Amino acid sequence: MGKTSSGTEFCFDRAAADKAEQFFERYLIHVKGEWGGQPFVPEKWQREFIRRLFGWKRRSDGLRRYRVAYLEIPRKNGKSFLCAGIALYLTYVDGEPGAEVYSAAADRDQAHVVFDVARQMVIRNPDLSSRSEIFKKHIAVTATASRYQSVSSDADTKLGANPHGVVFDEFAVQPDRKLYDAFRTGMGARRQPLMVMLTTAGISDRTSIGWEMADYARKVRDGIIQDDEFYPLIYSADPDDDWTDERVWKKVNPNWGISVKPEFIRSECETAKASPAAQNSFRRFYLDQWVEQEERFIDMAVWDACSEEFGPIEPEELEHYECYAGLDLGSVSDLSALVLAFPPVDEDDLWEVLPYFWMPEENVRKRVEKDRVPYDQWVREGLIQTTPGNVTDQEFIRVAIGDLAGEYEIRQLGVDPWNAQQLLVQLAEDGHNVVQYRQGMVSMNAPTKELLALLMGKRIRVGENPVLRWMASNLTVKMDEAGNLKPDKNKSTEKIDGMVALIMGIGLAIADPDAGPNVYEQRAEAGEEELVTWL
Repeated sequence: MGKTSSGTEFCFDRAAADKAEQFFERYLIHVKGEWGGQPFVPEKWQREFIRRLFGWKRRSDGLRRYRVAYLEIPRKNGKSFLCAGIALYLTYVDGEPGAEVYSAAADRDQAHVVFDVARQMVIRNPDLSSRSEIFKKHIAVTATASRYQSVSSDADTKLGANPHGVVFDEFAVQPDRKLYDAFRTGMGARRQPLMVMLTTAGISDRTSIGWEMADYARKVRDGIIQDDEFYPLIYSADPDDDWTDERVWKKVNPNWGISVKPEFIRSECETAKASPAAQNSFRRFYLDQWVEQEERFIDMAVWDACSEEFGPIEPEELEHYECYAGLDLGSVSDLSALVLAFPPVDEDDLWEVLPYFWMPEENVRKRVEKDRVPYDQWVREGLIQTTPGNVTDQEFIRVAIGDLAGEYEIRQLGVDPWNAQQLLVQLAEDGHNVVQYRQGMVSMNAPTKELLALLMGKRIRVGENPVLRWMASNLTVKMDEAGNLKPDKNKSTEKIDGMVALIMGIGLAIADPDAGPNVYEQRAEAGEEELVTWL
């Protein structure tokens, strides 16, 4: 018997744990791969997961302790087979009349993965199949009026569902929280419902439901959050683990040498050593480490170092210092960004960055729901300014730039003439030194590479702005045959407007012969590189 800090008493029901474990061995068989046709005998870690999930009970009423289980584990460790078995146990054996059990995922194909494994298990077992009506997308158990089916997030939200059990596959890539919320709230009428989320680590988008749940599970595991009904099991490499060390691979892959083949992982590691994008995939899929965008241009550990080591930027300390501004104007209803890039006054100083963002006020809620990004929170915190109406208000941005010019010495203001011809003329009439800055390969190559060099060399203070950091994590680039680079808005998964504006500002500064210490001029004088002028 155990008693938690909440005061609730729990006891371990060995008979219930035995019953669940034996169900797997007696009724289920492997349906794929080298073990196809053999009984599903759970591995040690799987047995412990099953026994804990179904063995721990509330002492007061004998009902199951855990209502939510979170399993995060690298690929190829048998999680789909395990959770197919759990779904069938909840459907056939759990003693819940009219049980509704669901296999859920982000899309229809993924949702059907666990369900199809379970369906094949039922077909191949006479005891289960004789009690069932088996269809392509659902299984009905006539004697108990129970039903098991698959459902995806791209279907209509199941607000009418009354689930006894839900198995969420690859929870890290859920597009939003709607399906999760619908099932979680629908469980209220059941005596002992169970939701099992199984996943491999995803992209560490801190605005997603996948990341939210991963963070919550770790806090429960580490005792930071007390949740007696939540069971987290996480097999993940630590941040400081050597991702090339085979001992780390074994530690985080409990099916090492069984369904996880060492020769395959070794080969994948060699590929990853030669490619940053492949390294990201290797760490995510085989070490269960949450990573930034898969084809990232900026290592966010490097970005964070330029934030954490140098601390926040105090805008008032930069007043009347020379800077170069890049303006990336949003489309009709989108986000707009202006970034002030302050070059160092002397060679020992750092670059400084001040970003500003605007969004049409009436579109904030719509963009939150569409992009799954907390624009509303950033608006409340003053990190994004809203403009009147539901379209980009260029006049509002024009006035804001005028106000900033009164505080900072903006030597040049780079504006892409696409979608901004009228504003460009008006800003020039206001007295700003406006430069038409087209976002092509020729103009963006040198400052894109320079930004990376500044970050790697810790020669730039990027501040602690979460909007700009989010955009930095989204940034991908396009490369031509000559090795020239430019930000790629089409390939980047989320907004990068602030990074484009920052690169424009850096481009203006390093191309201005009257600027302070000019890195390209210094390199040219040293014979290292010619000064490039693009504008």
